[in-house]
Amino acid sequence: MFDKTTRMNLLFDFYQGLLTEKQKAYITLYYLDDFSLGEIAEEFEVSRQAVYDNIKRTEESLENYENKLGMLEKYTRREDLLQKLSKILENEPFYDKNIDLLLKELKEID
Repeated sequence: MFDKTTRMNLLFDFYQGLLTEKQKAYITLYYLDDFSLGEIAEEFEVSRQAVYDNIKRTEESLENYENKLGMLEKYTRREDLLQKLSKILENEPFYDKNIDLLLKELKEID
């Protein structure tokens, strides 16, 4: 469905509030800012292995949160349904700006 980086970024968006500050920092630097393990290790004055282990544990935690809560899955399903609904409604004669506004509001909820 998603490549690993995209998936981790999305999971991080949903579950970052459940992570420690160190986990947030490492994941942000690694996935969002594209730092290497060595660069992160240098920044925090730890070994590359320590950074690697922390990132792997954090990835597992994010996947576990998703398995239990399913926020990303629900989000992607909802987005797919909204796209399908939009396409169907655009071809209907009763489609007007009120429906368009409601669809936009639904999309902005997430």
